[in-house]
Amino acid sequence: MISRPQLLELIRYGLVSAVAFAVDAGLLALLNFRFGVHYLVAATVSFIVGGVVAYLMSIRFVFSHRRVESQAIEAPAFIALGLVGLGVNLLVMRLLVGQLGSPLLLAKMGAACGTFGVNYLLRKLLLFSPARMGTAPPAPK
Repeated sequence: MISRPQLLELIRYGLVSAVAFAVDAGLLALLNFRFGVHYLVAATVSFIVGGVVAYLMSIRFVFSHRRVESQAIEAPAFIALGLVGLGVNLLVMRLLVGQLGSPLLLAKMGAACGTFGVNYLLRKLLLFSPARMGTAPPAPK
């Protein structure tokens, strides 16, 4: 059973993810529709920018524990874990847009659903949960 603090954290992560998704989808549309960038290239660039937004907001508003004390290590690790999500994102985009002819932003919504849980679990388990010993102090709220 999920505890109240875990539920609140998940809700906050969902809200942060919604903001990051808006940045991601907006940049995807801008790059593809306005500048003619191939949808998979645009999806990669926009996903990375959305990942940076998600990281900055996550350390500020979502996670209370941090396993890694150095932000110089934590930030690249956060993005690296996001690469798993990027892989899921690109596979779903390729399938929905490239194979099934789905509209770009509709496919992006489907891809976002696929990456949300993967990214949350990886980041929570590997970066933002208490370590057994020597836990970094809680992040400021």
